[in-house]
Amino acid sequence: MAKERTRESEPDRAVITAAARKLRKFDPHRFRALVGLDGFIDQIIDVVDKRSSADKYTRVETIGALGERISRAAGLSSNLELVIKQVKLGGNGPIMANALITGGMRVTYLGLVGKGKDAIHPVFQDMAAKCEACYSLADPSVTLALEFRDGKLMQGLHQTLRECTYDRILEVVGLEKLREIWRTSHLIALTNWTMLPHQTDIWKRLLIDMKGIKPPEGAYLFIDLADPEKRETKELGEALKILKRFRGSHRVIFGVNQKESMEVSVALKLGLDAEAIEDNARKIRAALDLDAVVVHPTKSAACATEKDSAAIDGPFCANPKLTTGAGDNFNAGFCVGLLAGLEPRESLTAGVAASGFYVRNARSPTAAELSTFLDAWSKRHADANF
Repeated sequence: MAKERTRESEPDRAVITAAARKLRKFDPHRFRALVGLDGFIDQIIDVVDKRSSADKYTRVETIGALGERISRAAGLSSNLELVIKQVKLGGNGPIMANALITGGMRVTYLGLVGKGKDAIHPVFQDMAAKCEACYSLADPSVTLALEFRDGKLMQGLHQTLRECTYDRILEVVGLEKLREIWRTSHLIALTNWTMLPHQTDIWKRLLIDMKGIKPPEGAYLFIDLADPEKRETKELGEALKILKRFRGSHRVIFGVNQKESMEVSVALKLGLDAEAIEDNARKIRAALDLDAVVVHPTKSAACATEKDSAAIDGPFCANPKLTTGAGDNFNAGFCVGLLAGLEPRESLTAGVAASGFYVRNARSPTAAELSTFLDAWSKRHADANF
């Protein structure tokens, strides 16, 4: 039996109800977003444990179980059968953009969604058709997403990511059009720093070429990393120090999951405790001098602003239909909350609700569905089985 949430850790029903009420009054179509810069074809995969027939199998349920299986093969050999359950659009940018579009915002996408004779790749065509504009820099890369009950292993084929350069952006979009998009966007989300080797240079050149442009009042710039373990610590630290320079024109939000927060801790020499997510959000925000920092593990989330900090437990799903993209849906929900004028804890609530809906339904929620989900959560806010 699942353990009941404690009064200290459960989100306050009043906060959930307030978030739902405010989001119902929010008109997302009034807001524009520019999202980029990656693009992946995601193959969602089960690793087979036992196969009983041509059509039936049981999967390896946990990453630990897969690790044990691999360890047993050391010095010998082993065969792992992979079953592709779904092929879908992927990448931090496209998934976040798709979530914002589904939620009703007007989105321009800039990233790796197809190149050449056939232009937009089929997995991105529906998203591209719903965008105000979609600019493709190169073909998408590929992710083999091995999903388990306790997490996922993302294996990438990343050759095309090196084609995402600032010069290529100018070639495809044009400087004046880019400046116009920058000026009219209420939210700019530049995602997946880790896998895009030229993104630091893109940030630096945007600071030069977008200087003097006045975006809509209260506009946000959202940045995420996407698991920077493979990048050099010094390189990460140098990139992070650039972010506060965007505060001259935008409110800068930096989002990380729990693992990424520890890698940021090393780069900034903060010595953080992985479990103290609210305290970590405060310390990272202070070290980087940003408007807000968000830390989102799978079961909870925390954020810190210059004025305050907050943390909540989310509506955790023990048996999700889809986990790849859950963090990007959290980011979309959190940013929508900010644009809707929600308080930090309410914005966190919107984020974990968007993620919670996504993992249960294998798709992003509409604005109405997000509010309805919040209503249902409010009624069962003390139920750890929700």
